[in-house]
Amino acid sequence: MVKPAGICENRDRHGHPRSSTMSRLIAPLFGCLALAALAMPQAHADVLLIERVEAAHGRVLPQRGQPMAQVETQFGTPSRKHAAVGGGSPQHPPITRWDYPEFSVYFEHSHVVNTVIRKASPLETGPKPAQ
Repeated sequence: MVKPAGICENRDRHGHPRSSTMSRLIAPLFGCLALAALAMPQAHADVLLIERVEAAHGRVLPQRGQPMAQVETQFGTPSRKHAAVGGGSPQHPPITRWDYPEFSVYFEHSHVVNTVIRKASPLETGPKPAQ
């Protein structure tokens, strides 16, 4: 079969039509855009948590070393007191967690070792809310 002059069919060595340069450039671009779109909600959630942590610097929270009695006097009765875990040896002291609506307090023996701010929404990354 004779082809008309000026018409050239672009096929690979197996006889399959070759994609144009434009389509080879556009496919990866759409892939990158799709990945960026998936990453956007996560980036937005990280910003929310960072902003809340920065805002918490001005908030009064239980401080490292405070005894349990002082925390309860200052912040009231927690919504939940978890049983201590560990405590089988000096290398593994008992750790207790108290949950308040906006934060959780972790105690080693009877003194605060850490305070963790809770998530405001499921999109934030951070500690899992108490159930």
